Amino acid sequence: MAKLCEALLIEAPDDFDAWRECARRLVMAQIHPRDVIWQEPGGASADLLARPTDPALLVPTSSTPPRAPRQFVSLARKAFLHTDPARFALLYRLLWTLQQRPALLADAADPDVRKLEDLARTVRRDIHKMRAFVRFRAVQEADGGERMIAWFEPQHHILRANAAFFVSRFANMRWSILTPQGSLDWDGAILREGPPARREDAPAGDAAEDLWRTYYASTFNPARLKIKAMLKEMPRRYWKNMPEAALIGDLIAGAQARESAMVSAGGDAFAEAERPADLGAVAAGIGLCRRCPIGCNGSRAVPGEGPSRARVMIVGEQPGDTEEDQGRPFVGPAGGLLDQALAGAGIDRAAVYVTNAVKHFKFTLRGKHRLHQNPSAGEIDMCRWWLERERELVQPRLILTLGASALRGITGRSQSIEQARAAPHSLADGTQLWSTVHPSYLLRLDGPGRVREAQRFAADLARVAEQIAQIGV
Repeated sequence: MAKLCEALLIEAPDDFDAWRECARRLVMAQIHPRDVIWQEPGGASADLLARPTDPALLVPTSSTPPRAPRQFVSLARKAFLHTDPARFALLYRLLWTLQQRPALLADAADPDVRKLEDLARTVRRDIHKMRAFVRFRAVQEADGGERMIAWFEPQHHILRANAAFFVSRFANMRWSILTPQGSLDWDGAILREGPPARREDAPAGDAAEDLWRTYYASTFNPARLKIKAMLKEMPRRYWKNMPEAALIGDLIAGAQARESAMVSAGGDAFAEAERPADLGAVAAGIGLCRRCPIGCNGSRAVPGEGPSRARVMIVGEQPGDTEEDQGRPFVGPAGGLLDQALAGAGIDRAAVYVTNAVKHFKFTLRGKHRLHQNPSAGEIDMCRWWLERERELVQPRLILTLGASALRGITGRSQSIEQARAAPHSLADGTQLWSTVHPSYLLRLDGPGRVREAQRFAADLARVAEQIAQIGV
């Protein structure tokens, strides 16, 4: 009897579910791995005479569907995205063997198991590199709006696998990611797939890159420079799409001198950075800041707003969902409550500079909703550089902090709000520091507790208003 040879065509090289259905039908039809030829678009067939078979035509000889542990499915989904043309055969061979040896994946000496883990590990790394090294550039569209466009060259079939990440991280802007494999276009509501692109289809640069390069050079920490580790995490093949990469050679060459300067500055490389000249430069700088994880989460930075020489500064904790969407501080529910309380105390918000200790919205995704998360002490301290520069430029005579994060942002240490609100004091430069709860705290309360705390909040602001009148601000 002639050997049966089935040729299975996978129409999309990243369509794991299609392969999975083919493999399931093959196993149920008892087709041995050696009798299957897998093909993908554009790939050379192992047998030029083999014609693709419709998997639906395979006649099952068993009514029992194949079984595989979750670990195999998880590894297989990643390995499937590799560019190795032998991956289809490898995965089917493993699935076939798992029907007789359910504990196969525990055999670390098995060459197929080792190969599976190696492919999955390589793909995971490529996915991470795309998330880390995509660089968007701004272009003006025909409708006058702005679209951010990035060029990237993935090593494997990871474009669609990364789509959800970029949609969730950059949900509030229009963007396109162009690659030789295909493109993704997001208009703020709908994600569309497009054809492969060329490098020249993407912009070469934009006006923000000079500021980004200045920021990158300022935050480059020579004391932590490990060239081999850096090249492992940021391979040279990605440098051509990264505007800051052109600076790396000179930064490495001058690392020793910069390390000495950093030690003289107290050990913080960020302390060397040139201070923004005005509040506009501060706003532009925080928009590019990626010094802490919150700055890397894809949300829009929210700068402070108000008179550039306001005598009163109000510092909140961090922007919320509404603030991040509008790019303005205290415009959500907590902001509405603050406005009412300020008006009740006779404080004109238009005359106050309002900002936050942390400039990006820290959140966790719960379905489609972004739930607020408190910033860590380290994240607050990272952002103090921006807050202190705002304070230096505005030069307020009285600062009111709302919440524990805001208080730490000003003082640099964690304190009890109850103690701080009861004992206002002067900072080293003579600025009056007053503290109370954040209005979002009141929104989380119900019943008599909310009424009581709202009265205390109003009393705090009334005391602040009295102090403003006394010092003549």
